[in-house]
Amino acid sequence: MNTGRREFVGAAVAAGLTGTVGGIWTASARAEEQKPAAKGKTAEEVSPGEDLMREHGLLKRILLIYGEAIHRLKTKKDLPPKAITDSAGLIRAFVEDYHEKLEEEHLFPRFRKAGKLVDLVEVLEAQHKAGRKLTDVTLRLATPQALKSDDDRRALIVSLQRFIRMYNPHEAREDTILFPAFHEIVTQNEYDALGEDFEKKENQLFGDGGFEKNVARVEAIEKSLGIYDLARFTPNV
Repeated sequence: MNTGRREFVGAAVAAGLTGTVGGIWTASARAEEQKPAAKGKTAEEVSPGEDLMREHGLLKRILLIYGEAIHRLKTKKDLPPKAITDSAGLIRAFVEDYHEKLEEEHLFPRFRKAGKLVDLVEVLEAQHKAGRKLTDVTLRLATPQALKSDDDRRALIVSLQRFIRMYNPHEAREDTILFPAFHEIVTQNEYDALGEDFEKKENQLFGDGGFEKNVARVEAIEKSLGIYDLARFTPNV
């Protein structure tokens, strides 16, 4: 029994009302437990901001895979080309053709219309275009034949490095500036409706549980490179 209830019941006992109070307390607790969720919301629903941010988490994990690839290319350690082509394929299908399209079609136009963070939006969209060009290069060079060429290996390293260098600050600015500000330029109803639109688009492109399926694909690549175990990143201090 917590302190508030103990004090409340104690006072009631002194007044000879213990049974009544206990009934009131129990009824109140039961009513609170049975209170329906906010209209239009369920425990499974994800807000647009949370949806976009968790997709950034998936992108971050692919950037870590790219970092591992760069290390292996530089040290001439074994690097299965499939690990890079699969990663770049996820970037193309999930990040560029889905996640970034959501931003370009639903977020950026609203910021422009509101006259808010327009300069940031322009840079972000230009970086989307640059990222797609880099992905083209990565997909072209991440082949068994290309990896045998020193020139192609160096060009692949540069492509991966430039992608990582751009997207680390890119997603950080969106997470800390753009997405939080989105609440200020749309109504709550519009915000909630976008969440439903995002989910429908994800299901349309990737089927039910699309995000989870893509996370599983990233995990498979991490395991193929031996970098899935989180504990291996803990420094010995």
